[in-house]
Amino acid sequence: MNENITKRNELLAQKVIKGLESRNMTGYYAANQKEALKIALELIPEKSTITMGGCMSAHEIGLVEALKNGDYNFIDRYSYEDPRDAYRQVFDADCYLSSVNAMTEDGVLVNIDGNSNRVSALAFGPKKVIFIVGMNKVCNDTDSAMKRARNVAAPINAQRFGLNTPCSKTGACMDCKSPDTICCQFLITRYSKHEGRIHVILVNDTLGF
Repeated sequence: MNENITKRNELLAQKVIKGLESRNMTGYYAANQKEALKIALELIPEKSTITMGGCMSAHEIGLVEALKNGDYNFIDRYSYEDPRDAYRQVFDADCYLSSVNAMTEDGVLVNIDGNSNRVSALAFGPKKVIFIVGMNKVCNDTDSAMKRARNVAAPINAQRFGLNTPCSKTGACMDCKSPDTICCQFLITRYSKHEGRIHVILVNDTLGF
């Protein structure tokens, strides 16, 4: 990555980490994907039961592959005939992996969900939640984070899943009520009630959508 961008990301990440700390969450900065993988694995004890949403960032840094090949009980929803059978196991998991659709410079996390399995797990259940977040997802404030979630993440995901939504055709949110909409639930995480539950790994890279 460009040296100037890296320096900017380092400085911004320190601001974000301070914001997370003020919200009873823990932040980390990884200079690259390899370092992000190392931090994530240090947070996940062997023998743990782990599950996740559709977190592309976890795939990109090699975390999913490492968990599948390691001494972990990894619940892979894609191995189930009915994914809801995997979703039901989420609330008793030791660790849940996710990214964010966007987050703010002062540590507020913004997520949008269609089936709501992901946002429900983020809000309650798993003992530990680990977010893998590329610096491309950090926004100035909650309004800009929400705009990113609705106008960048949502249209790309709708296109990725082949959904018949206005945003999949226009590339921007139309505030639709389409049967295929994935913007059903909005979760803004501004504070963690439980110390040590939420961990955010900020990665000096462009990850996810």
